[in-house]
Amino acid sequence: MQTKPVLTLDDVNALLDAGQKEAEANGWAVTIAVADDGGHLLGLRRLDGAPPFSAGVAGEKARNASIGRKETQVFEDMINNGRTAFVTAPMEALLAGGVPVIVEGQVAGSVGISGVKPDQDVQVAKAAVAAIA
Repeated sequence: MQTKPVLTLDDVNALLDAGQKEAEANGWAVTIAVADDGGHLLGLRRLDGAPPFSAGVAGEKARNASIGRKETQVFEDMINNGRTAFVTAPMEALLAGGVPVIVEGQVAGSVGISGVKPDQDVQVAKAAVAAIA
């Protein structure tokens, strides 16, 4: 039987805390979502001033990074570069800002960020992931 890494509650809190620290250091009001390797939400933190819709979008970005096993920027780039059929995939919020948490070569979960520009969402997500990688 194979074993796999999983995110613990401590990991989830470390991801949320690191994402919040990065966002606040830049004055960005975002929502931070953490999902397990199957895309199921484990934690969500909407910072003061983050738009309400960002909670749903951040969760979907986290889900997509987990189940897609790659950064959501890849999906956005595929669509923008002409693979428009991909918009019919059973995924929502195929936008930059979802980053998988990879441990020992396996996806243990992911972080999704929404609320600012795409590159800023990615910056916050990568800062969160770096806290436990």
